[in-house]
Amino acid sequence: MSDTIIEVRGVNKSFGGVVANKDISLTVERGSITGLIGPNGSGKTTLFNSIVGLYPIDSGSILFEGREISRMNVQSIARLGLLRTFQQTRIFSKMDCIQNMLVSLPHRQSAWSDMFRKYPPELCDKAEHLLEFVGLYSKRKLTAGSLSFGQQKLLEFAMALMNEPQALLLDEPTAGINPTLINGLIDRLKRANREYGITLFVIEHNMRVIMNLADHIYCMAFGQLLASGAPADVKDDPRVIDAYLGAAA
Repeated sequence: MSDTIIEVRGVNKSFGGVVANKDISLTVERGSITGLIGPNGSGKTTLFNSIVGLYPIDSGSILFEGREISRMNVQSIARLGLLRTFQQTRIFSKMDCIQNMLVSLPHRQSAWSDMFRKYPPELCDKAEHLLEFVGLYSKRKLTAGSLSFGQQKLLEFAMALMNEPQALLLDEPTAGINPTLINGLIDRLKRANREYGITLFVIEHNMRVIMNLADHIYCMAFGQLLASGAPADVKDDPRVIDAYLGAAA
C-alpha cells in the first residue's frame, strides 16, 4: 500500500473570474498530521471543499488511496473514508450529544424516524466511548445547542470519529475555542492520529498550534502553493514570512 493517502495533482478552481486554486499539487502521507497555512482568502478552504467533493474542480485530479475521486460526490467520497469538519460547526442543536453521534452515521441520516427508536447497544456504547475520548462524556445527555462553541467543535470531531475515517480534514479546529481548551484539543487530535491511525490534514491559523501538531506543513497564498516542508523550515521561509507571517505580525 502506498505511503500517500491523498494526492492533489495540478488542481485548478475558479469562481467566475476569481481564481481560488491555481495548479495546486501536494501529497498527504498516510498516518501523518499535515498542516495547511496561509492568509485569509488564499484558497485553503476551497481546496478542502474540492478534495471532499463539495466543489467540482475545473481541471487536474485528486486521488484518495490511489483512486481518482475528483468526479465523485460527497457521499461516495465519505464512504471511502475521507471526511472533513468545518469552521462553523454542523451539529443538530436540539438533539442531545448521543443522538448527534448516532445520526452522524450515513445510514441513519436517511431515516429521521430512527431518532425515536431504540438504537443498537453497540452503537450507543461506541458513541459514549468516543464522547469520553473527546472529554464530553459528562455532557452526553445535554442538547448540543447548550454546549459552548469549543465543546461543539469537540462534538463534531467525535461525530467524525464515529464514522471511522481513514483521513480527516479539519478546517481551523481551534478557531473560536477558549484558550483553556486548546491544549486538550491538540492532545486529542494527536491521540486520534496515534491510537486510531487517522491521517489528519489541518487548516490552522494559530502558529503555536500547527507547529506543535503537524509533521509537515504547506503554505498557500493567492491561490497557489508557496512553500512546503518541516514546520520549522516553513516558518523561517522568507516567502512565508513576507506573504503570511510578516503580515500577521
